[in-house]
Amino acid sequence: MSDLPESPTPSGDTTVQTPSKKRRRWLLWLALVIIAGAAAAGAEAYRFVHSPASDAEKNIVLEINPGESFDTVARRLHNAGAVSSVFKFKILARLRGETGNIQAGVFEFSTGWTPIEVLHQMVYGKPTLERLTIREGLPWWEVARAVERQGFARAEDFTAVIHDPQFLADMGIPFANAEGFLYPDTYFLKKPPEELTRKEARQIAARMVDTFWQRGSRLWGDKRPGKDELFHLVTLASLVEKETGVPAERARVAGVYANRLRAGMLLQCDPTIIYGLGEKYDGRLRRRHLEDSANTYNTYKHPGLPPGPICSPGLAALQAAHEPEAHKFYYFVATGKPDGTHYFNTNLNAHNRDVKKYLAELKRRKAEARRREKEKHDIVEAGNSTAPSDSSPAVEMKELAE
Repeated sequence: MSDLPESPTPSGDTTVQTPSKKRRRWLLWLALVIIAGAAAAGAEAYRFVHSPASDAEKNIVLEINPGESFDTVARRLHNAGAVSSVFKFKILARLRGETGNIQAGVFEFSTGWTPIEVLHQMVYGKPTLERLTIREGLPWWEVARAVERQGFARAEDFTAVIHDPQFLADMGIPFANAEGFLYPDTYFLKKPPEELTRKEARQIAARMVDTFWQRGSRLWGDKRPGKDELFHLVTLASLVEKETGVPAERARVAGVYANRLRAGMLLQCDPTIIYGLGEKYDGRLRRRHLEDSANTYNTYKHPGLPPGPICSPGLAALQAAHEPEAHKFYYFVATGKPDGTHYFNTNLNAHNRDVKKYLAELKRRKAEARRREKEKHDIVEAGNSTAPSDSSPAVEMKELAE
């Protein structure tokens, strides 16, 4: 009898897979994975395309600038909450061939829209809003003119509204007009009708005042300041707004005025006199203006703050007035330099020295401007004249320029 092991029978537990069977099984698994992945991707794509970015619906205003790329706008939409995924939104637009078809303008979107609706608005929607820009530091009459110039309301209607006692009461302004409360900002508004009425003026003025209260709440919280505190805050902020455009100086300027008020000193603020002159101001402040006690806004003659705000301050100026810098400065004067900075001093003697430095800098800059203007004129004259045959015009121009 042989000792060799017996060959397994077909009915045994051990099976042998040929290479072709292994390959078929591997391909089957691969196909299943691909199918499952495609199904999952399809389901995710379907979910993205048909789902809003947020369940909490909120309107979003977005300005699309001329020439702005689709990728840039997509990121801005994502940051604003209108699109849940920049990558998926870009794929959707490319599959539809619409990445190069977006329009420029100011559009309204909603976080409750699906990506297809957002894309449709970008490509086929009509701009629904127009821009109204009010810069910081304008008195009310210049705000009225800016509103009219940009086509949103008539200046006379706007003027009437912001002096209307009922409007002031409705908006929570306890003063004679809305000066200081017409918040400077860029507003996106619906296109006004061709026939402008006082209704449009009231809507715009109310929007500005509402924005003032909304932004101001960052400083004082839910409880609004009382009448006296509000008067002090907005009036001081308006002085700061007119005195400096340098961000680092705002709280310091507010501190100077706070120090002078505590010491019973005159504020001696030139912009208050200019405001009192109103539209009669011709750009030059003269000695007779400084000595005019009939001007109730003349802080060279009348102690304390002026009768009210002298412009519409921005949030930075309001912040400075709300928290003036603590220091011992009582005086400041412009340096005369292009950066708009000031010298600050604790005593009058040092202040007077800096005034002389300021005047000297102004004189230097005027002389420099005259010199450059003369050089420019001489170069033009040299270029228009006939150069001698034995000289080089290019060399002459170079020498003149130097």
